Amino acid sequence: MSLPVLNPLIVEQAVRAALDEDFGRAGDITSQATIPAEARARAVIAARKKPGVLAGLDLAKKAFELVDPTLTFEALAGDGDHLAPGAIVARIEGSARGILSAERVALNFLGRLCGVATLTSHYAQAIAHTKAKICCTRKTTPGLRAFEKYAVRCGGGMNHRFGLDDAVLIKDNHIAVAGGVVPALRAAKNFVGHLVKIEIEVDTLDQLQEVLAEGADVVLLDNMTTDQLHDAVKMIGGRMRSEASGGVALGAVKDIAETGVDLISAGALTHSAPTLDLGLDIEMT
Repeated sequence: MSLPVLNPLIVEQAVRAALDEDFGRAGDITSQATIPAEARARAVIAARKKPGVLAGLDLAKKAFELVDPTLTFEALAGDGDHLAPGAIVARIEGSARGILSAERVALNFLGRLCGVATLTSHYAQAIAHTKAKICCTRKTTPGLRAFEKYAVRCGGGMNHRFGLDDAVLIKDNHIAVAGGVVPALRAAKNFVGHLVKIEIEVDTLDQLQEVLAEGADVVLLDNMTTDQLHDAVKMIGGRMRSEASGGVALGAVKDIAETGVDLISAGALTHSAPTLDLGLDIEMT
């Protein structure tokens, strides 16, 4: 699996903000009060009781690096790897104060992103026998979108648009204000450049017929039954890409994929993923 590379600039920016939030004005006063400055330690980060998919290792590493550049961080797994319960993800060695001060920020990023990757992998596995791909939405944690979308890729999913500026997605409210499917599509085509994709949401097969007559790059089939999706795929006949969406639960995704749609978008990948439990265990040197 080929993964995108996280921009190191946004990684550092996000980790610095998280450390600033945690350190406040006085820093880690617990470690300062209880641990001698010269104390050294070894530690491992490991998955706890549940299996999962690793994502966010760069952010965890950056947390330790920014707190104390003399710490050594050895990765023992890579993003996208499947973790068994108890699997060791990384080893850290150096200042005991530094390790403990960076611990929570590192684990917060890892737990959140591994959770997204793990849930995505369940969706991806459920539809692996079909041509459909599972993809995320913009229903992400504010400030963490790039990382959560990266975690979706780690779990075997695909990314939808990253923001309002990289693709046109005409939804029901746009259609209502624009005066209908055809006026909305024509306005969008007249506005955007030739490299910008246009997708439009439809709720009915009658609306789909209008889209097919006018043309678009992708049509989003919103909250349709599996019977309606079967009919829609036949109507489209490969003339444009089809995407099913609307409260897609893990238990329903297989049936949706088997209708023949190209894409299935699920906000749950990012807004409802449970955190994967990872912990840091420390040993004195």
